[in-house]
Amino acid sequence: MNMRKKERKARGLHIIIIGCGKVGTTLVGRLIADGHDITVIDQNAARIQQLTDRYDISGVVGNGASFATQSEAGIDVADILIAVTDSDELNLLCCVVAKRAAQCEVIARVRTPDYIQEADYLKEKLGLAMIINPDLQTARAIARVLYMPTALSVNTFAGGQADMVRMKLPEGNVLTGKRIMDLGSERLSDVLICAVERGGEVVIPDGSFVLEAGDVIVFIAQIRNGRHFLRDIGFQTHQVRDALLLGGGRCAYYLARLLLDAGIEVKIIERDRQRCEELSTLLPRAIVINGDAGSEELLGEVGIGTAQAVVALTGFDEGNIFLTLHAREVSDAKLVAKVSRTTYRNVINSLDLGSVVYPQYITSEAIVAYVRTKTAQMHGDIETLVQLFSDRVEAIEFLVAEGSKVTGVPLSELRLKDQMLLTCINRGGRIIIPRGHDVIRPGDTVILVTTHTGIDCIDDALR
Repeated sequence: MNMRKKERKARGLHIIIIGCGKVGTTLVGRLIADGHDITVIDQNAARIQQLTDRYDISGVVGNGASFATQSEAGIDVADILIAVTDSDELNLLCCVVAKRAAQCEVIARVRTPDYIQEADYLKEKLGLAMIINPDLQTARAIARVLYMPTALSVNTFAGGQADMVRMKLPEGNVLTGKRIMDLGSERLSDVLICAVERGGEVVIPDGSFVLEAGDVIVFIAQIRNGRHFLRDIGFQTHQVRDALLLGGGRCAYYLARLLLDAGIEVKIIERDRQRCEELSTLLPRAIVINGDAGSEELLGEVGIGTAQAVVALTGFDEGNIFLTLHAREVSDAKLVAKVSRTTYRNVINSLDLGSVVYPQYITSEAIVAYVRTKTAQMHGDIETLVQLFSDRVEAIEFLVAEGSKVTGVPLSELRLKDQMLLTCINRGGRIIIPRGHDVIRPGDTVILVTTHTGIDCIDDALR
């Protein structure tokens, strides 16, 4: 059964998405905004109908691993097939069928730890362009925050050499009430403030912008310089010593491994006894407690009041939100909540939960970055793509190709479009926070921060 709103247009890439759950739906919105031709496959006709009613896309109801279904979706002319159903095995099978049927790139969502340990083998043998694991990606995002607990989020660029940090300015901070140009070279020579959210509005600030208490700012810096900057303006820069994880699912397992390897003590509360036994075997250095994370009495007994970090990772969004609110009342811990649904994202973000992570957005960012790299391969590659402020700002790392229009010209003479800022140059591992006299060279990677979407090539930033 094929649901087609109208004849296909020749625009962007032809992409087939198998699986219309949270990640699939998020991908459709992101990729259609970038101008790609999308066809979705799912066995649930209602899901297909919802998406084809909402977007200018085609839909096929059927088994995504079936050659006949893929043929109906246009696999013979597809550029990329993305399998993001709830089944790892089905996703891998969809990719195998697609590789046999056509010359397209294939991406599979895979969550099982056993498969992830064999990711390189599977990619090579099955011809996968990418294996994406939402739980592992989410765990890495949370770990980065716990390594720098004053931040709301931390994203890495330039092969791990530069951090982009999102943080909230409190009352009385030394930055409040000052123009960015007047903050002083001793504080800002090695960092660049590149985005600010105030009252629900997001801007790419210039030097005349005046910072206020309550602003959520994003700055970029080389890793050690970012920590120095935070310390200079009165924030804690040391990673947490211990973390209490509420829920023992796959994300908790990955996160616990990362934290333990970083020397952070970990306690996990998990309701299911069998899962507790599994975690005790997999994570012998962690303390695993069988119990209900929603019990105030149990939380008190395990030390929520003295924990330096509390991370809510249960399978229920409402539970994670309430647990985080409770932790805020009884402790001074760094708080992190995992939220899968994004229906009420603005409301959730207004609750002051600390750091909120959305696995489907983290997953979609990695896939969209790959798609944009493929789109822009004749001009310059996208190395990293991160979305900030509920998708209203993108930070994109480009590899600058020979012949790019941005090379050989002082930055002060580049005519960038409005709401675009070049924030960092990575030259062979040396991080440069650019000034007007700096020049981009072929082979550099540069980070562009913008409120525009769909930028595939660094030259697109020019007027």
